[in-house]
Amino acid sequence: MIWLNGWLWIIAALVLAALELVVPGWVFMGLAGAVAVMGVLLLTGIWSAGLPLTLLATAILSGVVWFVLRRAVGIRRSQVRIWDRDIND
Repeated sequence: MIWLNGWLWIIAALVLAALELVVPGWVFMGLAGAVAVMGVLLLTGIWSAGLPLTLLATAILSGVVWFVLRRAVGIRRSQVRIWDRDIND
């Protein structure tokens, strides 16, 4: 089965990382990280489950990677800050 080839997953991760350069927003970077991890797991033989379970694990891992990246980088200074209270209070 072609989806068990870890190199294809790593190539897909590189394509998603390149797409992140064109359309920034951390979404594709989280997905690229998850796909890369899944590619390494497939290459090493640690992961050998079926396609539906592999896609589910990649989706969950994508959310985890996205969350970790957002926490590590934080809010950029150029982003709009929303004030929830008056500064004179």
